[in-house]
Amino acid sequence: MYEQLRAHIEKIVELTDSEFLFVSEHFVAKKFKKHQFLIQEGEQVKYHYFIISGLLKLVYTDDTGKQHIVSFAMEDWWESDFYAFYMQTTATMSLECLEDTEVLCLSLDGYKALCDGLQKMERFFLEKANFGFLGAQRRIISWLTSNAKERYEQLLKQYPALIQRVPKSQLAAYLGVSRETLSRLSP
Repeated sequence: MYEQLRAHIEKIVELTDSEFLFVSEHFVAKKFKKHQFLIQEGEQVKYHYFIISGLLKLVYTDDTGKQHIVSFAMEDWWESDFYAFYMQTTATMSLECLEDTEVLCLSLDGYKALCDGLQKMERFFLEKANFGFLGAQRRIISWLTSNAKERYEQLLKQYPALIQRVPKSQLAAYLGVSRETLSRLSP
């Protein structure tokens, strides 16, 4: 489990064994069952999660009760209600398992200790955050400029493994279309 984390980090920065021991000491391994919540709206967000195995969805529920899927996260991805995590406020989103899931949990204190104690980790997290911002901007632009068919094709191209694992109704919600529309779009 921790070797997967090391391989993930070392795609960006190399770590010595003693550096990785320092890193690994700041994570806690947890397992969750399908449909279990890692974060629920209104609760404190204790962790930033690195996904070892499984699949998660991050959901925002609006004032009318409609659920909006913000993102899906699978192996080798990081997920949380980042605003609530970094600002130490209550969650405005929920994070739910779509499959049995194993994660490594990093607290805000652990994150700060890693960044303060090892400049390589500060660089790692900065790069991960930058790529996250790029992905978010790309998704916003897609929503503003693409029709449903184009968004679906982009999703297929970018995350083909995700399409096989996520129920069609949830893919439709993520794309902002009805299940029927998605059925017409998909091969």
